[in-house]
Amino acid sequence: MKKIQKVYLSGLGAIGSSYAGKLHDMDPDSIRIIADRERIERYTKNGIAINGKVYNFQYLAPEEDAAPADLIIIAVKQHHLEQAIKDISNFIGDDTIILSLLNGISSEEILGRTFGMEKILYSFCVSTDSVRIGTQVKYSVLGTIVFGEKTNKEYSQKVLAVKDLFDRAQIPYSIPEDMIREQWWKFMMNVGLNQVSAILRAPYGVFQKVKEARELMEMACNEVIDIATKIGINLTRDDIDKYFKIIDTLSPNGKTSMLQDVEAHRKTEVEIFAGTVIELGQKYGILTPVNNMLYKMIRAMEQAYN
Repeated sequence: MKKIQKVYLSGLGAIGSSYAGKLHDMDPDSIRIIADRERIERYTKNGIAINGKVYNFQYLAPEEDAAPADLIIIAVKQHHLEQAIKDISNFIGDDTIILSLLNGISSEEILGRTFGMEKILYSFCVSTDSVRIGTQVKYSVLGTIVFGEKTNKEYSQKVLAVKDLFDRAQIPYSIPEDMIREQWWKFMMNVGLNQVSAILRAPYGVFQKVKEARELMEMACNEVIDIATKIGINLTRDDIDKYFKIIDTLSPNGKTSMLQDVEAHRKTEVEIFAGTVIELGQKYGILTPVNNMLYKMIRAMEQAYN
């Protein structure tokens, strides 16, 4: 197993910043942030404050010459993935591992078509309540990175290398035996929680207390369960209950990424949530009226931004 020493990160949002901070705490020279020069200037002016601690990260413009990364972590939104692929291309070596923390169920295959699936590990982040406003990031729960190959009965060399890094950096992680099922579980929860929170303008506290908010979330999730069952992925109602228990551990004032996008009048990821559910429903002959409505409502909200 080759030890990971050089980590490059694309995407310094709430989640990316939080994990970059943990890597910087381990070793300031272990982490570099890939960003365009305008962002680098903005980030370096005042630093990035994470839970009140200011971090002066090392930055790397996409066109710069630098040694290939041992690990590249991508933490952008889905609609920024195409640009992220261009930005990281200069730093991919023969042994580079790519970890995509993007929401949805398609980013690994998109990255694999460009760089080769042999470089990719499947991954996502769960149980975080991190929020970023400007260059200020706050969280009470860092969140767990779930990662691995498609199946992990035995750990590959890539998985062992990332596991070793996360142990050294004290980053919480989980390596499930069936990674694809876990990805669909996270996708189901994004479809329910993220979208309903954006429409209700509701932080986690609303879902902890308001029965009707949880029911709306369940209705959206149930359509994902129907599709998953059709294609042979074993998601059940128990998986929704599992996520409700996670929500109950988060800060009541914490917000989903989609709610943060709506409040900041940014483009949301509705296409990879409701849009994907609608597309798969049409493909497999499953009705998706809840996600059809959520899609129209969120797209209308986006177009109504001033």
